[in-house]
Amino acid sequence: MPTQPALPDSEYSGLLGLIPAGLRPFAVLARFDRPIGWWLLLWPCLFGMALGGGMISHWPLIFWLMLGAIAMRGAGCVYNDILDRNLDAQVARTAARPLASGQVSVRAAWIWLALLCGVGLIVLLQLPSAAQIAALCSLALVAAYPLMKRITWWPQAWLGLVFSWGVLVGWLAVGRGFDPAMAWLYAGTVFWVIGYDTIYAMQDRKDDVLVGIRSSALRLGGRVKLGVAIFYALAIAGWTMAIWSLRPQGQAIVAMAPMALHLAWQAIRLRHNGSNALALFWSNRAAGILALAGFFVVGAAG
Repeated sequence: MPTQPALPDSEYSGLLGLIPAGLRPFAVLARFDRPIGWWLLLWPCLFGMALGGGMISHWPLIFWLMLGAIAMRGAGCVYNDILDRNLDAQVARTAARPLASGQVSVRAAWIWLALLCGVGLIVLLQLPSAAQIAALCSLALVAAYPLMKRITWWPQAWLGLVFSWGVLVGWLAVGRGFDPAMAWLYAGTVFWVIGYDTIYAMQDRKDDVLVGIRSSALRLGGRVKLGVAIFYALAIAGWTMAIWSLRPQGQAIVAMAPMALHLAWQAIRLRHNGSNALALFWSNRAAGILALAGFFVVGAAG
């Protein structure tokens, strides 16, 4: 079998080359060559733990949630590619994906999906019952996501609901109950996801028009920079309200300043033609560290 090529948006590395050649298409199918995805799924889980004040007391959960993020992000990608294999074959950036290119059969993809979900189930069993229920409630949102690009101009908003769900899981996993701080934290994270996924969608605008796929990047048109700036401003507003709900003190809000500056930098640097969209999207891995640090400081002090 020929060496699995790196996709245009892949963070392809020598690590993937260590995998037996016959298994590499399955690793690519689950996007193991693109760790940015599972980082972005993990950050909301850690946000919930950190602002909830439980990152130190419940530290083993960090590793379980990381494993769950890797497995379930992989499962989501496999499921998405099963449904989108015909569309992916028509788009230059995705035509080389294992299902679209015929390297992996649909039957094998379903088996691989089941195995990844099995890992997710093991992780689920490590969580407290409230967090388990919250995690299971996300499945309907996850299952519907691949259909959103066909029926709405705002699939990024749906992805925001899905990728931010870890906030609820992380918050409940450290023993906190439902309260306004959790709701504000979730809302802010939803807008963050909409913002960075709009940036990501800028890469595909020409192909999306040709195959009839909808996105916020297309809907916003020439106002995409303004749209991203507004989404990011709403993210900071939501997160600030979450912090204020726990500690109504001006110095606590300062914890969001580094993240606010980083998101402002992204919005300012974004080019209308999307030529730097992928690099800015990837920068949200570092952005997550800035937000987590702020939430950790506030949560630990509370």
